Amino acid sequence: MSEKKQTRTKKARADELLDELISECNGPEEIIGKNGLLKQLIKGLVERAMQGEMNHHLGYEKHNARGNNSGNSRNGKSQKTLKGDFGEMTIDVPRDRNGTFVPQIIEKNQTRFKGFDDKIISMYARGMTTREIAAHLEEIYGIDVSPDLISDVTNSVMEEVREWQNRPLDAVYPIVFLDAIRSKVRDDGHVKNKAVYLAIGVNLRGLKEVLGIWVQQTEGAKFWLQVVTELKNRGVQDILIACVDGLKGFPDAINAVFPQTDVQLCIVHMVRNSLKFVSWKDKRELAKDLRKVYRAVSEEQAKEKLDEFSRKWDDRYSMVSKSWRENWENLIPFLAYPEDIRKAIYTTNAIESMNMSLRKVTKNRGSFPNDDAVVKLMYLALRNISKKWTMPIRDWGKALNQFAIIFDGRVPSELD
Repeated sequence: MSEKKQTRTKKARADELLDELISECNGPEEIIGKNGLLKQLIKGLVERAMQGEMNHHLGYEKHNARGNNSGNSRNGKSQKTLKGDFGEMTIDVPRDRNGTFVPQIIEKNQTRFKGFDDKIISMYARGMTTREIAAHLEEIYGIDVSPDLISDVTNSVMEEVREWQNRPLDAVYPIVFLDAIRSKVRDDGHVKNKAVYLAIGVNLRGLKEVLGIWVQQTEGAKFWLQVVTELKNRGVQDILIACVDGLKGFPDAINAVFPQTDVQLCIVHMVRNSLKFVSWKDKRELAKDLRKVYRAVSEEQAKEKLDEFSRKWDDRYSMVSKSWRENWENLIPFLAYPEDIRKAIYTTNAIESMNMSLRKVTKNRGSFPNDDAVVKLMYLALRNISKKWTMPIRDWGKALNQFAIIFDGRVPSELD
């Protein structure tokens, strides 16, 4: 009999058996309910699999004469309670007389089915607190899981976080965005408003990449100096353009470590800060008019567009054009870049989306118990966000060619 025909035969027999079992059930509750057929099937399959493992361990099947005087034999069962999507389940675990049997399908000290911890971590990464997760598991699966257990599960990623935070980085990043958001953290018995520093790079393949997360009491150029120093220690040899906010001393901190880097006031920050002053009904139109300023083909045209913006909006939002004029000198370098590089820099969707997602997952928390808790949640949230960063920035090939011309000798001729 061919392998394909054997597969079809097995499936037909399985379907026939399932049809027979389902026919004996009265309604969905008896199939997928708390003690329904599905739970019984899982329990039966797991226990039979462990019996198979025991047969392999001993070298003979139950009641087989080969076991006589073999030096080891079955020695009853112990019970273990496991948690999973189906609720709680008590499993009979076979034992051997010598105590050497260790099942693989249900490992020693395992109290939850594989994949269950991943669900807890997934809920945590989406902003649910430990108590909300516990309540959700109780409501959906009827499982009593303590907040402490959930904390233990989520804390298990901290080793992964530390490895990620210290991983080697690429030698060259054409663009790096340096940003900070605020979070409330308990420190020495007091809740403090701390800065969570983020470095987001665009690598030579045009892909966005979170380079690291740091927590500090306040946002300042001195700490940013530590951040860029760490990036260098992890392998970064050159940053072509660093996009930053208007923090005093920031450019000096970057150039102290990367003296050739062009430091550019971040268009993302300028637009974001400008829209803070604007009512919801005007935001779309005002943002469209601002786009004409930073997408102008020259500094002269940009000034003209800013004057037009002022005439239209200053009666309602004079602080917007005032802010752009005050920071004009720090924006001029941006206007000197070719269009392809400018597009790569002001592609704000990913950065803005990232910040919105991070604020969403932190808004349910009055405060974090410590710095590690902040880093843990930010890492998990960013891990989810970065799964979508699978494609290069649009027209990245054109931008990279422009980088190679402007930053002569600093862009590797061959990419990894």
